[in-house]
Amino acid sequence: MTEIINWKNVDSHSEDFKSRKPTKWIFIENFFQKEFYEKLYKTYPKYDNTWKLSDSYDKVSYRKFWGKWTEELIFEQIQDAQYSKEWNDFVKYLNGEEFMKKIREFSGVPVTKLKHFQFNLIKKDGFQLPHIHNVGPSTLILMLYFSKNWNQGDAGGTYVASEEDESKLIFEPYKLDNSAMLFQDGPHAAHGVRKVDKDVERRAIQVYLEEYSPETGWSGDKKEPNLVEL
Repeated sequence: MTEIINWKNVDSHSEDFKSRKPTKWIFIENFFQKEFYEKLYKTYPKYDNTWKLSDSYDKVSYRKFWGKWTEELIFEQIQDAQYSKEWNDFVKYLNGEEFMKKIREFSGVPVTKLKHFQFNLIKKDGFQLPHIHNVGPSTLILMLYFSKNWNQGDAGGTYVASEEDESKLIFEPYKLDNSAMLFQDGPHAAHGVRKVDKDVERRAIQVYLEEYSPETGWSGDKKEPNLVEL
């Protein structure tokens, strides 16, 4: 298969991720292999009336889904013909044993299956208030970015905070071209997105990885999940 993720670069951040307290998180530039990333970037779905608007007191964003979904937005389908070959190759890779093995080694988190995948778009005035899911320690959340020409200080990247309070912001990414925010879920994993004040599109995908057992189901299902991520 075509090289997809720049694992040499990603793995170099492993110890930083594992050593973070009380929440494990990391921002990684050059997440994808460059050639593959450019193909994903060029075929990222254009905004139109097929995107679903999420508009409430705590968030404003647009979502576009992959394949078939249950009411809980759980991932079910490997292939989707409405998206490019590269996007289908990437989603297939996310479901493969190689990816799961490498991400477990990178993070030390016992994830075994892709739970959730969606395209996530923020336009002007989009935002998400800081929040914490806390569905369990066996969940990894990845936000992968596809936005060129983002400037230092521009809102739109998913920040991490020490509390559910924007003033407690710890880190906010600004290089949103072939980059990733990755964090482990838990009681201190606060995150959100500042309100975007420019006429831009912040393009990203949201990926949830979690431990799964045919006998007991998803490790995070003991609590009601909130899967709307920015």
